[in-house]
Amino acid sequence: MGLLGDVALLLVSFVVILAGAELFTNGIEWLGHKLGLGEGMVGSVLAAVGTALPETMIPIIAILFVATAEAKEVGIGAILGAPFMLSTAAMFVTGTAVLVFSRGGRRNTYLTVNRVILGRDLRFFLGVYIVAMALGLPFFPKPEILRWAAGIGLIAAYVFYVYRTASDPKSGGDESLNPLHFQRRVTVPQLRNVLLQVFVALAAIVAGAHLFVHEIEVFAHEFGIPALVLSLIIAPLATELPEKFNSVLWIRKRKDTLAMGNISGAMVFQSCIPVAIGVVFTPWVLNEFAIASAVIAIAAGIMLQIYLRTGAHVTGREMLTLGIPYVAYIVWVVAFPHATVPLLH
Repeated sequence: MGLLGDVALLLVSFVVILAGAELFTNGIEWLGHKLGLGEGMVGSVLAAVGTALPETMIPIIAILFVATAEAKEVGIGAILGAPFMLSTAAMFVTGTAVLVFSRGGRRNTYLTVNRVILGRDLRFFLGVYIVAMALGLPFFPKPEILRWAAGIGLIAAYVFYVYRTASDPKSGGDESLNPLHFQRRVTVPQLRNVLLQVFVALAAIVAGAHLFVHEIEVFAHEFGIPALVLSLIIAPLATELPEKFNSVLWIRKRKDTLAMGNISGAMVFQSCIPVAIGVVFTPWVLNEFAIASAVIAIAAGIMLQIYLRTGAHVTGREMLTLGIPYVAYIVWVVAFPHATVPLLH
């Protein structure tokens, strides 16, 4: 297939992803309402895990089932790349959406979020990710019992996070919800139709994301992009970012807590469950490029915490600043030939 065909398929993948995201955001809001859940559970758990889970299978399959040295490097790249991309590029996209929709008069130029929910997400992310990355430093002793303890601790931390999130105040009425797309003629849809729409939406998002990944890989090989960039940057960018278009749709609807929770909740999930797999089933000794990506993700999380505490709102422009270190990192990696060294020593 020629270049024009690949470009066409890339555009098709975007259309499928966006259609799936529209169905998903609508369906997941109704699912949260039907189950009587708060915004934290809907955005930070249901939406975040629902869209992040398919990508989590990449490192699990690479590390546990393929299990070659090269496969483990790809798995580690995917594990580290997800929090890196979510805390920087995904926040940049969200900030861009805020500014774009504000110009059209759809919303304000800032996000009004539930600080309790978002602050908790960021604290959990920073706490577990800092510990996990410290464990990956080359000079840190890593006996097997310590790695197993750390892995179990990360999973336990996520269970506790879900427990805390579930204790949030419940959702209100359904007056702010648009009709369910799969049952538009009724005021309150049946649960089975809500679940059907959510599953169909997830299938569409996954299918579109897989097509998107394939075309990104084609372009990467065509233009000779290094393997490290493909595993650490392009793979998470291609698999995670398209599914975060859910946040763009929620930004358009001024449902800022759901939009941000979709990203921050995924950051918590990706820093716990996939990282636990990496810590337990690989040597978990990271090189300078892997460590640098983790440091940037942690710094971005701290910056967002500062924005939340120092201003009345988080502005779209502040969100844009979180994308700067992502671009700088890509330039740094591509600029140095030795950036293709393995992720694991």
